Formats: sequence, structure tokens, C-alpha cells
Amino acid sequence: MTIAALLFLSSGLFLGWSLGANDAANVFGTAVGSRMVRFKTAAIVCSLFVVLGAVFSGSGTSQTLQDLGAINALPGAFMVALAAALAVYGMLRTGVPVSTSQAIIGSIVGWNFFSNHLTDLAVLVKVVSTWVLCPLLAGVFAAVLMVIAKFVVRHWRIGLIRLDAYTRIALLLAGAFGSYSLGANNIANVVGVFIPTQPFPPLTIAGWTLSSTQVLFLLGALAIALGVFTYSKGTMQFVGSRLIALSPLAAWVSVTAHSLVLFLFASQGLKLFLEGHHLPALPLVPVSSSQAILGALLGIGLLRGGREVQWGSVGRIAIGWVLTPITAGVICFLGLFFLQNVFRQTVFLPYESLRVQCAPPLLEGLEPPPE
Repeated sequence: MTIAALLFLSSGLFLGWSLGANDAANVFGTAVGSRMVRFKTAAIVCSLFVVLGAVFSGSGTSQTLQDLGAINALPGAFMVALAAALAVYGMLRTGVPVSTSQAIIGSIVGWNFFSNHLTDLAVLVKVVSTWVLCPLLAGVFAAVLMVIAKFVVRHWRIGLIRLDAYTRIALLLAGAFGSYSLGANNIANVVGVFIPTQPFPPLTIAGWTLSSTQVLFLLGALAIALGVFTYSKGTMQFVGSRLIALSPLAAWVSVTAHSLVLFLFASQGLKLFLEGHHLPALPLVPVSSSQAILGALLGIGLLRGGREVQWGSVGRIAIGWVLTPITAGVICFLGLFFLQNVFRQTVFLPYESLRVQCAPPLLEGLEPPPE
């Protein structure tokens, strides 16, 4: 592993920091906003479980990004991640949660355009369809969970003090599950583009052996954790207080619904189980944590009649979702041009060169574009 390789990887770590600063709000924003969990506690729990989810369950969604665009040169992967990070950070400065998933997809498409590699439209449609399916599922889960939770509280006659204590514990547990799901689902956004070219050997720590890809996931997850601690408090307060007024119970429902959606789109075991029993399964796709939490909050708001929803804030977020992939794609295209023509870096390999230089596992499934 060279110094140059670490420098190229720095853009992925910056993207991880941006994801932590942005998406931790989707896991613990409602808990912090409702004052049931302190920010420091939320940051510690979120960081720990993000790392666990990324290292042990992050491989499923990474393959989808490689199917969309297998970035075959390290400088190209650097610019793809950097463009996504700049797009997310730019939107983050406005205080509005945005989609890291959409940013990396926009960057990959920008790389495909620049390198004249075909974008697999079937994969792109599958990914884009989740941008609609993700918030819809979260909204449905939240509405159903809210009805069940109210029924349980009403019929079990739980006192307010005991309910408050139970809810606090439930929010921490839901946040831990959500953080694990966030790491498993979204680590592909952070370092997935580096997998075909990553320079790390396997690593053994206290008897545990991490594969080279898991080492990459670990570094990306630590960058996410740093973003959680240093810059996520503002977006937590935005999500937790400005979209809709939430009771502690509703805060738990929204986080749980959000976490279930991320888990469903990241779990290889669940997908194999459903397919083994001839049941429909969701694709393994890095979905937007921001879309999931917004869908959950809207599900609760609509269950109440929709009058409490701050539709202006919802509109700002929706505009951010449209601008993010476009911005990332444009930044990536321009950045690749400068890397190639000003700094003389190889940002992509033609298919002919790839077949000569790369190992067979990387070439599997790659076909040259039609003439």
C-alpha cells in the first residue's frame, strides 16, 4: 500500500465523514429532537453500530454499485467519491439532509459518461425505483407500527413515568439497530467504488481475520463515525424538530420503520431465504437513509391527518434530492477532465487494457461496449 493509494482513498473517507454528519440524524434525530436521548449518547451508540454493520454486513449492496459502474482506475474512484462528497457537503451546509446514495449514483453515471462506459440501464432503473419504494415502505411501516404501539399503550395501561422509561430504552435499541442497518446498507456509498482497485491486504486483529474488502469497509466506517461526532448535531435537530412535532413514542416508531427499510435492502441472508422459498425479495441496493426517515415521518403525519407536517421543509428536502445526483454527476465529469488533462492521471482503463492488466475475478461479467 502506497502513500498515493491513501491519498486517493481520502475522498472516500471524506464522503464517509459527510455521510456520518448527514445520516446520523436519520437514526437518532427524532430521539435527540424529542429530548429522550442526549446527543453524546446517540453519537457513541451510532458510531459503534455503524462500524459493526459496515464490516460484517456491507458486502451485499456494494455489488450493485459495481454492476452500475466498475471504476477500474484508482484516480477515477477518487474523483467519483470526491464529487459525491462535495455534492453532499454543499447541501449539508444548507442544513437540509440529503441522499448520499443519490450522490454516489450521480457520480458513477458521470464517470460512465466520461469514460464512455455503458451505464447498465436495468441496474440504474432498479436503483432509481428504490428512491420511490424506500420512502413509501417506510411510510407504510411507520403508520402500521404507530397503530400497533397506540393499541398496546392504551390496553396495557402503562403509566406515564414507566412509558417514558420504556420509550427511552426503545429509542436507544432502535437507534442501535438503525445504525447497524445504516452501516450495512450505506458503506457501499462510501468506499464501494474502491473495491475493484483497493490496495489493502487482509488484516488479523486479536484472532479475527478481516478480508481486504472488510479492511476497506472498516476505514470507511470509522470516517462515518468521525462525521457523527463532529458535525451531525445540527441535522439531528433539524430532523427531530422541524419536519413534524413528535412524541417520544412517535420518535421510536419513525426510527424503527426507517431501520427496517434499510435492513431489508441490505440483508443478503433475508434475500436468500425469501428466494429459497420462492418468495419475492427486495434488491440489495444502497438506499437513502434520508428518504427512509422522511417517509416514516410523513407516514405518521398523514396518519394524524397531515396538518402537523411542515410541508415547506419537506419541499426543501425534495428539491435537494433532485439536485444532489445532478450536481454530483457534473462535478465528477469536470473533475475527471482536470485529473486526466491537467494532472495526467489515468482515470479509467479501456476494456482492452483492462483485460490485459486485471485479474480474472474483476473481469467476470464485463463485456465491451457495442461498436
